[in-house]
Amino acid sequence: MTPPSGVVLLTDRLVARGGLDLVVAGAVAGGVRWVVLREKDLPRAERAALAAGLRAILADVGGTLIVAGPDPLDGDAVHLPAAGPYPPPTHRLVGRSCHNQSELHRLTTEHYATVSPVWPTKTKPGYGPPLGPDGLRKLVEASPVPLLALGGVETPEHVTACIQAGAAGIAVLGALMRAQDPAETAATLTSAYAKAVTPELLQARAEAPRSPRRGLRPTVPTQGSSLTARSGHGRPQPSRATNEET
Repeated sequence: MTPPSGVVLLTDRLVARGGLDLVVAGAVAGGVRWVVLREKDLPRAERAALAAGLRAILADVGGTLIVAGPDPLDGDAVHLPAAGPYPPPTHRLVGRSCHNQSELHRLTTEHYATVSPVWPTKTKPGYGPPLGPDGLRKLVEASPVPLLALGGVETPEHVTACIQAGAAGIAVLGALMRAQDPAETAATLTSAYAKAVTPELLQARAEAPRSPRRGLRPTVPTQGSSLTARSGHGRPQPSRATNEET
């Protein structure tokens, strides 16, 4: 499974205009193909039912639902918080929330990461300091995996700046969850992404060296053992987290 790119929608049913399923359906109609289901306060049965409904919406366009947390809710894609678990589970697609180079260096077998906040967020305006495009670029250069820019990404200009800084895509919560017309807003953001990803940019990324996965420990296989063993290091929970972090 390829890592997410383009515009990635993060859910929050408490702020979704008109209901979460309608917002997701509108965003998908506007070009979104990746959705991260949060809603971690729900009981598993309710959350699994919600996941099934969102997968049905995405199935019509070949999209993918990623579930925040180690439980994929009968799927095969998860997005983990910075604090754990370690080592990562062995699902087909695993992402992790990161905020600085130290956390990026601890990645092992994850396939992608989000970095935040790029700009101040309306969801949690006191969190920071914001990375800005320059800070995002530095994290892209330090990362062993593709990065999604998260936090305060609301306009086509924000999208363009993130992509030019090297992000593989943008992760959006408030701008889509609170949108009066999610389809129109999604179309505007996905169009900005498509315009920003030029052939020259893709060529430059293909030629750029990628930082090694410093958290991956070498293993000595024994007879009958797997050559794809995963390892990693735990770390304390960040002192604060935005509501846009999964």
